[in-house]
Amino acid sequence: MYNLRLLREERKLSQQKLADEFDIAQSQIQNYETGGYQPNIETLHKYADYFDVSVDFLLGRTDIRHKPKAVKEYDLSSDEQTLVNRYRCLRPNQYRILNLFLDALEDK
Repeated sequence: MYNLRLLREERKLSQQKLADEFDIAQSQIQNYETGGYQPNIETLHKYADYFDVSVDFLLGRTDIRHKPKAVKEYDLSSDEQTLVNRYRCLRPNQYRILNLFLDALEDK
């Protein structure tokens, strides 16, 4: 888990203290932080919930810590809501690429 150490240190937790929170051995936390072990999806969700971050942030797949808030159902169709939610998950360079693509579609 790429960002586990960062999150643990931000909360000023030792590996042992975090291990105690999850009732596991300190060596397991160490192995998660160094890549020695890869946790299953259930474990990833537990850590993401504990630190209030997305699983993608925990894994280092995004710099965005929190899951985007759900789009309220105002006048958006289900497809439109899905698009907005997906857009909110993009990284800055992906925003630029998507906007270039949309500009190209509008020009046709």
